[in-house]
Amino acid sequence: MMDKNKYSLPATFLLTPPHETQSRLPCGTSNLVTMKLNNLSLYLLTVLIWGTTWIAVEFQIPASAGTSPSLGNAGVAAEVSIVYRYLIASALIFLWCRMKGLSLRFSGRTHLIFLAMGLLMFCFNYICVYVGQGYIASALMAIIFSTVSWMNILNARIFFGTKSGWRVVAGAVLGMAGLCLMFWPSIRDLSLTDATVIGGLIGLAGAYFASLGNMISQAVQSRKLPVMETNGWAMFYGALCTAAIALGRGQSFTMDWSPGYVGALLYLAVFGSVIAFWAYLTLLGRIGANRAGYATIAFPVIAILISVMFEGLEVTWPLLLGVVMVLVGNLSILNRKKVS
Repeated sequence: MMDKNKYSLPATFLLTPPHETQSRLPCGTSNLVTMKLNNLSLYLLTVLIWGTTWIAVEFQIPASAGTSPSLGNAGVAAEVSIVYRYLIASALIFLWCRMKGLSLRFSGRTHLIFLAMGLLMFCFNYICVYVGQGYIASALMAIIFSTVSWMNILNARIFFGTKSGWRVVAGAVLGMAGLCLMFWPSIRDLSLTDATVIGGLIGLAGAYFASLGNMISQAVQSRKLPVMETNGWAMFYGALCTAAIALGRGQSFTMDWSPGYVGALLYLAVFGSVIAFWAYLTLLGRIGANRAGYATIAFPVIAILISVMFEGLEVTWPLLLGVVMVLVGNLSILNRKKVS
């Protein structure tokens, strides 16, 4: 059987010293909390929350730049919205840790890991998602971002030597096929304009940044660093790096106080960031990035249900068949036995 404690990244990633991880283990984040949630509960929590964030992101994109002007904000740049989101999320995590008496002190080498994770998962990734969604519809961005499952399988093989097995590959293929079937009318009617190509490429870049961040998170968790504290620092560094990029591009830090923008921002910060990333990265540490990444294929199903309820999306046979294919592929991966 593969031993997760043997996972490691290349030396350039400067993994945390063993003595620090040993001292952190007893007070680790929320061992008491995560013990109460099995893998299925963590998985469903991730999918349900992230499946509802795509429509919230539409409120975070300037109306002049997005594909849904009626939902866009009054001039807050996408990068600035990301900064607000992760400053709020990291502040909430730090406050929670203080209330629980959890230490937020780590070595300088460990902070380099948090910085790398923040750059990939909470800076570059989300800049690509927010900016890319300004070029293409959110449904198409959800499809593009679901390629994280494929990228996780490939990167887990490259960095950790993880053999995924035929059930993982077959489940991912079935899920991707079902996803394309669900959105086929949108895909069929697309013309490959410059905006579509640019948005698609930006979305793929964001998905790959997210996958690389998953690899770092998996390696860090194999050293028993606590999830919540790690997320707090990574989100904080991600916000700082995004702020630097925004300032470098000459963007001003304005605020839209409309109920739609503020409500979406708080939902993305609290549920889409603090809670969903805690659930997802905890799951990733338990079952590996190649299997946890399948959540990115399942959450577009939730996005479809939201469209049916609030946007009048027509329920068709391709839509229903696609949902079934995604769920079957989902079960194929979640029920997979560990590879020897």
